[in-house]
Parts: sequence; C-alpha cells; structure tokens
Amino acid sequence: MAERRARPASENRRPLWRRALTPPDVPPAAEPSEVVSVVQSALYRDGLRVAAPGSLAETFRALREQPDGMAWIGLARPTAAELHSLAAEFDLHPLAVEDAMEAHQRPKLERYGDTLFVVLSAARYLDAAEEVDFGELHVFVGPDFVITVRHGAAPDLSAVRRRMEDSPELLRLGPEAVLYAILDSVVDGYVPVVAGVQNDIDEIETEVFRGDPAVSRRIYELSREMVEFQRATRPLVGMLHSLMAGFAKYRTDEELQRYLRDVADHVTHTSERVDGFRQALTDILTVNATLVTQQQNAEMRALAEAGFEQNEEIKKISSWAAILFAPTLVGTIYGMNFSNMPELHWSFGYPFAIVLMAAVCTTLYFVFKRKDWL
Repeated sequence: MAERRARPASENRRPLWRRALTPPDVPPAAEPSEVVSVVQSALYRDGLRVAAPGSLAETFRALREQPDGMAWIGLARPTAAELHSLAAEFDLHPLAVEDAMEAHQRPKLERYGDTLFVVLSAARYLDAAEEVDFGELHVFVGPDFVITVRHGAAPDLSAVRRRMEDSPELLRLGPEAVLYAILDSVVDGYVPVVAGVQNDIDEIETEVFRGDPAVSRRIYELSREMVEFQRATRPLVGMLHSLMAGFAKYRTDEELQRYLRDVADHVTHTSERVDGFRQALTDILTVNATLVTQQQNAEMRALAEAGFEQNEEIKKISSWAAILFAPTLVGTIYGMNFSNMPELHWSFGYPFAIVLMAAVCTTLYFVFKRKDWL
C-alpha cells in the first residue's frame, strides 16, 4: 500500500466545476448524504477515535480538518448519490464505484492508483434453517480512508470496529490494518459455517443409509451452497497472496505482514475443507443413487414375487373350479325332467352318473397336477 499522502486543503479538494459555480462570498453547499445507509462513520488519529460524524458531509469536513487522520465509513446498501459523493471526495475509480453499486460481484482485488478495491463474500450459518447465508462486502482502502459497502447481513463490521478500537496499536498502522481486520473477520466467519456444514453432512450420511426419501433434495441444496462457498473462498487465496507479494513494494508493516500471512493460512485451510465437502457430497449423492436403485430393484422383485404367488393361487382356484364344474355339468344334464331322456329309467343310471362324475374329476385333477396348477 502506498504511503499516506498529505491531504490538501478543503478548497483544493473540491471539484473544479463545483468551485466555479460557487460564488466566493457564498458558503459552499453541503455534500449529499443519506443517514439511513450510513451504518457508522468515525475519524481516527494515532489509533484513537477523535470524531464520530453523523453524515457523509460531516465526515468529509472532519477529515479535511485532520490531515493526518483516517476516516472509516461503513455503508449498508448505499444509494447512487452516496457512492458518487464518496467517489468525488476520495477520487474513487468509476469502475469500482459501479461494481459497488450493482453488487453480485465475484471476490477480487483491484488496485486503482493508491486505492485498493476489494470484494469479499462473507458467509454465516443459519441453525434454524440449516443453510448458509451469503453476503457481499466491498472495501475501498486509500491512504487515509476505509469505506465498506455491505450488501447482506454478513459480516458484522461493528464487531470489527470494536476490536480495532480496543487495539489502538493495531489501528495506528492505518487503513491496511483495517483491511486486515475485515479480512480476518470474514475468514473467521467461515469457521462456524464449516462446522455447520460438517454436521449437515454427518446427518445426511445417516439419512442416506436410513433410506430417507427426502435426503436427495437436501444433498442437492447443500451441494449448491458448497459451489457458492467455493466461489467465496478460492479467489480469496489468490487475493491474499497478491497482497503478500506487494509487501516490499508498498512497505507494509512487518507485524501486519504476519497477521495477513496467518489469514492466508486460514483461508487455504478453509478452501481445502470446502473442496473436501463438495467431493464428499458428490460421493454421498452417488451412494444414495445406488441405494435408491437397489431399493427400487428390491421393490420390483417383491412385486414380481407377489404377482407370481398371486398367479399360482389363481391357477389353483381355476383348477378346482374346473374340477367342481364337471360333476355339476353331469348332474345338471341328468337332472333334466324329460320323458324320452336316455338312461332315465335304467337301473344302473345312478351309479353310472356317479362313476362318470368321479372319472371326469379324477381326469381333470391329474391333468392340472401334471401342469403344476395344483
């Protein structure tokens, strides 16, 4: 990071077109401000807070009165007017301002002159919903200012500010120290997310082998979150290595170098864990698909066996129905009351009918038995 430059006087800092339109005897108009999205703004000198302006205009004015001070401005979903006001005051690059305004950017680090523009993706684990919530953070780091633009609930920068104010020796190192604290907070925020995801994966493995039918949807949703988690952590590794590569060029404090290297180690570890989670979810999804296929095959086999058994029962019922139908047919014929019916007055008619019924039934029984219907 470049050395902190001396801040010009208030009159020289104002844009030329604004000075030209302001008569010498008329006080300049206040810069636009929006107190709703200004979460917190403070001015620091030698590691200590010296002012807490309530608007952007007051912050600009206080910083002009403290040439060796540092402004730390925190915004949440700012308006275009606010960002343009900040761009005019701190000479922010239009491309960086456009990115901060539109959000939905991938994590990255860009250097525009003596200003760093950093995009971070923060994450937090929601226990109730058992899901990962992502937030986007844009950080402008200049020689005498730090501007944070937050899109989303994470991270909690108020805790970062309290930590830095409780460590004036660290805050005294300037805007780079604030950037380190923000990076450290974002990376530390990944720790409970990793723990929550690990717990989810353990639960999913149990559900998979228990045969829970809803587990496939949970695997898919968690896999999507891990893809987004990878997008948040992987670029951060390269960003921190880029910062470390510029230590000598921008004369970064050695103590701060050690802190940043520690953050880089934590990011690398987290990135490796996330890669492992995604691979584990892929393997679990494969195992689940195999188990589901096996279960479906078992169900189809059970249905086939049940159908076979039912078919065998139908064969038995049909066979006995045919056997019982034969004597009924004979009895029905000989039960007709016609005068000229053969064997009606024959003395052997009844035994003949009984023998005929028995013979037909026996014949049908052996036929069905031979065909394994009985």
